[in-house]
Amino acid sequence: MASISHSSLALGGASASASDYLRSSSNGVSGVSLKTLGRTMFTTTRRKDLAVTSRLKKGKKFDHPWPANPDPNVKGGVLSYLSEFKPLGDTQKPVTLDFERPLVELEKKIVDVRKMANETGLDFTEQIITLENKYRQALKDLYTHLTPIQRVNIARHPNRPTFLDHISNITDKFMELHGDRAGYDDPAIVTGIGTIDGKRYMFIGHQKGRNTKENIMRNFGMPTPHGYRKALRMMYYADHHGFPIVTFIDTPGAYADLKSEELGQGEAIANNLRTMFGLKVPILSIVIGEGGSGGALAIGCANKMLMLENAVFYVASPEACAAILWKTSKAAPEAAEKLRITSKELVKLNVADGIIPEPLGGAHADPSWTSQQIKIAINENMNEFAKMSGEELLKHRMAKYRKIGVFIEGVPIEPNRKINMKKREAVVEDSRKLEGEVEKLKEQILKAKETSSGDEPSSEVLNEMIEKLKSEIDDEYTEAAIAVGLEERLTAMREEFSEASSEEHLMHPVLIEKIEKLKEEFNTRLSDAPNYESLKSKMNMLRDFSRAKAASETASLKKEINKRFQEAVDRPEIREKVEAIKAEVASSGASSFEELPDALKEKVLKTKGEVLAEVAGVLKSMGLELEAVKPNLKDVAEQTFVPNENLQDKFGKLNQEITEKIEEVVRTPEIKSMVELLKVETAKASKTPEASQKIEALEQQIKQKIAEALSMSGLQEKQEELEKELAAAREAATEESDGSVKDDEDNDDGSESGKPEMVNPSFA
Repeated sequence: MASISHSSLALGGASASASDYLRSSSNGVSGVSLKTLGRTMFTTTRRKDLAVTSRLKKGKKFDHPWPANPDPNVKGGVLSYLSEFKPLGDTQKPVTLDFERPLVELEKKIVDVRKMANETGLDFTEQIITLENKYRQALKDLYTHLTPIQRVNIARHPNRPTFLDHISNITDKFMELHGDRAGYDDPAIVTGIGTIDGKRYMFIGHQKGRNTKENIMRNFGMPTPHGYRKALRMMYYADHHGFPIVTFIDTPGAYADLKSEELGQGEAIANNLRTMFGLKVPILSIVIGEGGSGGALAIGCANKMLMLENAVFYVASPEACAAILWKTSKAAPEAAEKLRITSKELVKLNVADGIIPEPLGGAHADPSWTSQQIKIAINENMNEFAKMSGEELLKHRMAKYRKIGVFIEGVPIEPNRKINMKKREAVVEDSRKLEGEVEKLKEQILKAKETSSGDEPSSEVLNEMIEKLKSEIDDEYTEAAIAVGLEERLTAMREEFSEASSEEHLMHPVLIEKIEKLKEEFNTRLSDAPNYESLKSKMNMLRDFSRAKAASETASLKKEINKRFQEAVDRPEIREKVEAIKAEVASSGASSFEELPDALKEKVLKTKGEVLAEVAGVLKSMGLELEAVKPNLKDVAEQTFVPNENLQDKFGKLNQEITEKIEEVVRTPEIKSMVELLKVETAKASKTPEASQKIEALEQQIKQKIAEALSMSGLQEKQEELEKELAAAREAATEESDGSVKDDEDNDDGSESGKPEMVNPSFA
């Protein structure tokens, strides 16, 4: 080997230290100063049989990621400083989901009471304890009756702990491994070796970001083909060294951009699926958030798949499913219900093998506790797998996927759930048929009104149509409840109400308040249901036909009353008495009833009573009750009196104020509770006759409360003043009509004058 002597290079003085020289006996270069090489940017030394050329480029000094004085006892070792996953400088901002707003209001009340106690120095301990108990109960009620779409929102919560959060909580040591050995390293999938209680595992998982910057860097947890090939390399590594594999699934799906497809996204996923079925080490998959489609399956073909309580696992997101089937993402709650993507549903279907509990409020409420539950589950299952050989593990893994989708021919699965796409089509056809019938019936009613003919539809036809519409509306309400994610809560509330109604004691006010809140929430969210317009249309149809039925019944009743009325007054004995009295009144020369002699007055009143008794008997046979009569033209003038526009406006405004005040009073918790109790007692009245006394007492209490509120509002005085004005106007109108009364009676032929006419008949 040739050597370079000191004389062949400009050493730049004798000040260079010994550490500044290259000392290597293997390459034949010795004593060359680094400083000298730095100054000599391009140096060539030529000999007869050797030419040495060197070129050095100045650059920045490498900035190591660990501190100047690293702690050798740091968890995971000094090399853990190399990890890109660092603790967040600022705490994550709290995020409130839509269905959690009532809890936030309670929390705010607790904070306000505590603040007031601190400022005033008063003791509010009892109130704070009451509010805290109410908050805990509300939290428990909410998170034990979550709908599928609510669990989807929890699984996507921005503050939900990620894969590396759990890894840092459950492992003693963890070393991340990078790269797919093809030049790429996808940060959306993290792999590494770690130990739990001294046992070594290969960890593979999807990694989402904890803030916007991290999410962009991690591509929101959506891997490219490079990530799946990196995971595949680590699986081969684990299989070679005998490390059990634990995968954490938390992705909306594989990244589906053009570049990923060009690089073989489908091939990378398929290769992982095939390889995982041939690995002879235990594989445990844990869904910690959302597991979307093939992007989740690519690291999820395991001996067992566990799910956190609020995690979801689906072939397509609820929004995508709703957009495909219902052409709108608003139907996502219904899609989530139909897809059966929650942990409980998937365990029933044998897709998942177990559920890891979460704290109330979700995993983000207590990440450390959740991680410990995951650690317990890993230890339990790995102890079970440790007893199996490689071949047994392969058979176990195959058997897990072979049993998915098993059914017994002829045995219905969950017969209480009537779900069939063909039936849905039949329902649509029935709905269209019903709309056609409705339009024909409407045309028939309108034609009958325009021509004033008697060709109106019969009450039987109207009743049949009303029953059909009621059935359709019930189905629409059920569909809307499912779509807005309230079906389970409504069913649970219905069961609670049934249990409370079956008991002898009164319904608890807390249950009444829960019912009112659920009703209010359902009415608020009803407009978001995809079938809202259809429901609204059918409700309008039902209202129109109910009015048509009422009008038809009223017309028929009026016709029947007039017929019976004519029969009663045309009886010979009644006719003779009326004619005799009229003749006596005419011969007396009196112009009004007050001017008649006392004896004749008695005869008139007696005859009037006989006529009324006859008419009342006829009406009673029809199930009606006579309330009042109009005996003469003066009374007719009084009863048919129409006030002027000014008075009408005043009465209209007063009625509106009274109605608003009554509604305001009825909405108060006290009256609401009394009304609900009245409903319950009314329902029990058929079973327990003694409940009638309670009903009367409750009615009196409600009326008294409303009357007190009206009297305190000053509306009663307004009503009295208007009644005085109305009485004065009516008296003036009556005086004007007095002069024509006598002439009308004298010129009448006796066929209509004095005929008793029924006013305001009512059903007995």
